[in-house]
Amino acid sequence: MRSLPLAALALVCAVLGIQVAAGGGSFEPLHPADPCAARKVTSQADGIDGLTERLVLLGIDAAACRLHVTRETLTLDLADPASRTDAQVGALHDGLRSAVRRMKADGTLPPASDLVDEALDAMDLNRLLKAAIRALPDSVVNAALKTDDILLRTVDNLDLRDLLAHLDDPDDLQREIERAVTPAVRDSLEARILGLV
Repeated sequence: MRSLPLAALALVCAVLGIQVAAGGGSFEPLHPADPCAARKVTSQADGIDGLTERLVLLGIDAAACRLHVTRETLTLDLADPASRTDAQVGALHDGLRSAVRRMKADGTLPPASDLVDEALDAMDLNRLLKAAIRALPDSVVNAALKTDDILLRTVDNLDLRDLLAHLDDPDDLQREIERAVTPAVRDSLEARILGLV
């Protein structure tokens, strides 16, 4: 029994010796990535969830760059109501708008027709109205609705402070987003119609 602690100590020393010999003695923590450096952002999700994930990641990058902090620092600060500032919330707003423009410019922003079915599934609309919208050709949907315009309007409609306060409640978070998206779609459609008149 007395030999077990000694054997364990010997094994620990052997592992530490191997780690030091392999360069483990000069451990340096990784430096956070520069948020101002362009990076490719992909998502494991598809559709609206994937689009939202990329939008948020790129938006946080742009906000952190503007504030001259790391993405990690900004993310932690935004999650903590006690340390969240007006400057951070403003930078996040501008960062999200910048992310929309970047995705449009690099061709990663999907056309509205790619998102219609998923959006309709989440909306509380009359079944016949949903069927009529689904019957529209993609070209009509894409002529009427521009994804970038809807996203920019949605970002402007979001109460980011309230949204950040509901990060731990998915239902409240979803309601906050729907409150911003619905008028964004309506306003975008109205603007397109008025532009045709």
